[in-house]
Amino acid sequence: MPTERKFYGWKLVGALASMDFLNLGFPFYIGAVINPYMLQHIAMSRSTFGFGSTLVNLFVGLPSTLVAVSIARRGIRSTYLVGSALVCIGSLFLAFATTKPWHFLVAYGVIVGCGICFGDIICGSTAAARWFERYRGRAVGLVLSGSGVCGLMAPLMDKFLLAHGGNWRLGWEIGAAGAVLAGIIALLFVRERPEDLGQLPDGGPKADAGSQREHAPSKLVTHYQWTAGEAYRTRSYWLVVLAGLAAQFPFFLFVPHWVLHLESTGIPSGAAAFSMSLMPVSCIAGRLIGGWLMDTMNARVAFLIGLSCYLFGSLAALRVGPDSLWIADTAAVLYGIAIGWTFTCMTTCVAHYFGPAAFPKLAGTLLFWTSGGASPAAWVGGRIFDVYGGYAHAWQLNIAITVIGIVAILFAAMPHHRTETTAVAGAA
Repeated sequence: MPTERKFYGWKLVGALASMDFLNLGFPFYIGAVINPYMLQHIAMSRSTFGFGSTLVNLFVGLPSTLVAVSIARRGIRSTYLVGSALVCIGSLFLAFATTKPWHFLVAYGVIVGCGICFGDIICGSTAAARWFERYRGRAVGLVLSGSGVCGLMAPLMDKFLLAHGGNWRLGWEIGAAGAVLAGIIALLFVRERPEDLGQLPDGGPKADAGSQREHAPSKLVTHYQWTAGEAYRTRSYWLVVLAGLAAQFPFFLFVPHWVLHLESTGIPSGAAAFSMSLMPVSCIAGRLIGGWLMDTMNARVAFLIGLSCYLFGSLAALRVGPDSLWIADTAAVLYGIAIGWTFTCMTTCVAHYFGPAAFPKLAGTLLFWTSGGASPAAWVGGRIFDVYGGYAHAWQLNIAITVIGIVAILFAAMPHHRTETTAVAGAA
């Protein structure tokens, strides 16, 4: 008899993580090191500079419903290819055609933002939700950890740009090449569903449909396959959305302004870039911890703990200075843990609460409201600096928004459909 094929899910996770590295990590995290050099060649205010990140965050969420439609009609692989193409086009525009502030806003904010939306978060989370059930949280965490590796590259990119006279265009040429590589990986390795290979989620044996449920923690994962319409009518879904918005706003403010904030307090650019690099590296730990907790404990408790890291990180950000570099590094680590932890919890929470069938549409709506709603954060941070000459009020604002998110997730209990008890009894 032929040998049973080895479970493909974990190999797929590796491919998805590499695309998270190339399609999100490079333009978002490495871009935060590249773009400040642009200010030395293209004059713009801090609020205009921050508006570029506001746009990229907005367009990470704005086309999300189209991404869900693309996944349903054309599949995850084709949607990844569209995203990689857009990231490549935006990066090439930045590298060869950007000479004015509005060029930066269009190329980075709109084109690259749309590329990240199509080429990473929703696609990767949907694939993980389809291929895993019992280990869904850990799979989502691993998939979204690829971008964190870019933190190791941030100081290297800073040294590379300094060695080439601050030529930020070279950085975006590298970003364009990375997007091409992401498209090749998608073409070769992405598989839509475990059933396409005769497998079941988590690598369960080919058996009756009810067998895969035996592996799922019954108290943490729904047994009813919700429709998107049913999920939209629950209070829990919108509370998760509100908590997710509160989890992204501090992060969206942090990324474009952290290096500038540290330099404004007298910290050298090299030390500031190193501090920035700690954030995405710590994000890896946050994603893995958050994913593991989502598979082992109540989802809202895991989410709440992750949000709390923002509180301590913001308090540390208020106290940075040239004589307290360890405080700056601690703040960056806490912010990295917080976004990795909470983003994994946010996406996994939706899959746990409502099942994989409706997940693409629900995740698209989630990203639309959270990324779109939090997108002004970068502009707000720049405006605060322009008005007050510093970022202290920005970190105070992050504290207030985090508290709102903690209160929201406290009440976001997993909903139970009126027919779910019957469904579970029938499967037993």
